Amino acid sequence: MKPQSYSNHIRFYTPHHFVLYPLLLLLLGTAIYFVFSREAERAIWIFISIVLLLIFWLAFMLRQHYALTLQDRIVRMELHYRYFTLTGERLELIEDRLSDSQLFALRFAPDEEFVNLAKRALQENLSGQAIKKSIINWKPDHHRV
Repeated sequence: MKPQSYSNHIRFYTPHHFVLYPLLLLLLGTAIYFVFSREAERAIWIFISIVLLLIFWLAFMLRQHYALTLQDRIVRMELHYRYFTLTGERLELIEDRLSDSQLFALRFAPDEEFVNLAKRALQENLSGQAIKKSIINWKPDHHRV
């Protein structure tokens, strides 16, 4: 594998970028052309255009959904690792008593505040927003999707 550099850092997913999206755009363009050139069949071509537009939108949104789902899994793994490293205990023992909002808010806490905030979240049932507001030294996450 070539070393990464500015000239080759962009990554394309061939089925999406060079097959699905161009094909959908071509079909959508053709359908829109027929909307204006075939008056007798205009209604069906409008319907086809709307369906193709919805398929295009769905494909784009699913791609984003997959990225966010993967991000959530990675954040959970990071929290498991951090909690175990800091306490010697498994986060799984308390994880089911914390909501997703609470867990994802804890990722912004630095190691010095993480364990105490997790305990407070359990004891006081702090919301995700309350946990974030309680963080004194915010640990930024610049790599979110």
